Amino acid sequence: MAGRWSGRIFGESRDEDEAVRRARESMTAAFLDMDGRQRIAEASVSASNQLFPEKGLRGLWLPVRDTCYEAGGRYVAMCEAGDRDRVAAVDLTATTRSLVDAARRVDEFYEAHRGHLEHAASLLAAIPRVAAEAQSAGSAARQRAVGQFAGYSSVRAGVAAIDEASLLLSGARAQDDVRSVRDAAARLNSAAAELESALAAAPNREREAQKALSSVSTRIAAVRHRAGELGPAYSSILREFNAASSDDLVGNDTESARLIDESEVLLAEAKDALVGGDPDLALELTARVRARLSDAEGVVAAVTDRLRLLREVRAEPRAKVDAVRFRLRDAQLLAVNSGLAAEWGSALDAQVDRIERAVDGLTGTHPDYWAYITELDAVSTFVAGIVQRMRGQSATP
Repeated sequence: MAGRWSGRIFGESRDEDEAVRRARESMTAAFLDMDGRQRIAEASVSASNQLFPEKGLRGLWLPVRDTCYEAGGRYVAMCEAGDRDRVAAVDLTATTRSLVDAARRVDEFYEAHRGHLEHAASLLAAIPRVAAEAQSAGSAARQRAVGQFAGYSSVRAGVAAIDEASLLLSGARAQDDVRSVRDAAARLNSAAAELESALAAAPNREREAQKALSSVSTRIAAVRHRAGELGPAYSSILREFNAASSDDLVGNDTESARLIDESEVLLAEAKDALVGGDPDLALELTARVRARLSDAEGVVAAVTDRLRLLREVRAEPRAKVDAVRFRLRDAQLLAVNSGLAAEWGSALDAQVDRIERAVDGLTGTHPDYWAYITELDAVSTFVAGIVQRMRGQSATP
């Protein structure tokens, strides 16, 4: 009997061992497949979290990763149990299913974010190379800055920018901060490109500065000549028109003289910079001269243009009011045709009274033409604003 049972038991054991062996092989294959997929996804998520934490991929990944850990834990438990006890094929198959399901969840996650994950992984892998290339570009540009153009402001500024960016990059690499490394490398590349651009422009800068100095010298003389017209124009306004017509122009003569004097001081500094071998600084100072002269021209024109405008309106006051009335009637017609009269009609109608009051104000020996002009301009601006809003409403479906 012992031989028969023994033979039967051994036979059954051999069948069972074969099923367990196959189940164990399937489980191991499933584990290795899941583990490989998880490691790829984990690395990509880590890259995303380092470079683009605002994307929040790590938070989405953690539940998937926990599923892999749980399935991996079951696999390890099956392996350890197999070393001590007999393990049923059905238990191994159940573990295999959990590993396959975990791998499927990894695939679903990865496919949903494939573009971003692959970009993040690729970018992270490239950062050391990008940093090295940026350092090389910065060093090469800095070496080329040594020479006859080293004293130019643009070149000195470019070298300083490279030095600062290089220090930031070195610090970021020492701290192994990939985001800071990426940003510092980009900054260093930009600084190197700007220095290269400055060096490329340097051979022509002296000639450009000479032309600019000649140009502003001529312009200073022209503006000073125009400023000579300011005093007579201001006197004419006071003599011919209501005193209120020039209240806002008091002191324009002093202001224009100050601006022109400042322009001449800056021009002298620009000439010194050019003689000193820094055409960049000369050009920068020349730009400031132009800005002062533009302000001076505006101050002078405010007086001369005021006199011209006042005389034009005095000669034909109806021309201005007729133009404003035409714009108002056009706006009223637009309101009617657009079906917006109920909304905007009263506001437009109120402008008729404003126009009449402006016309009625032209009385006395010296009518206040400036008040007349400013009030009609205000009406015109108000009407234009309503027209714009009505057209916007009409265009809305």
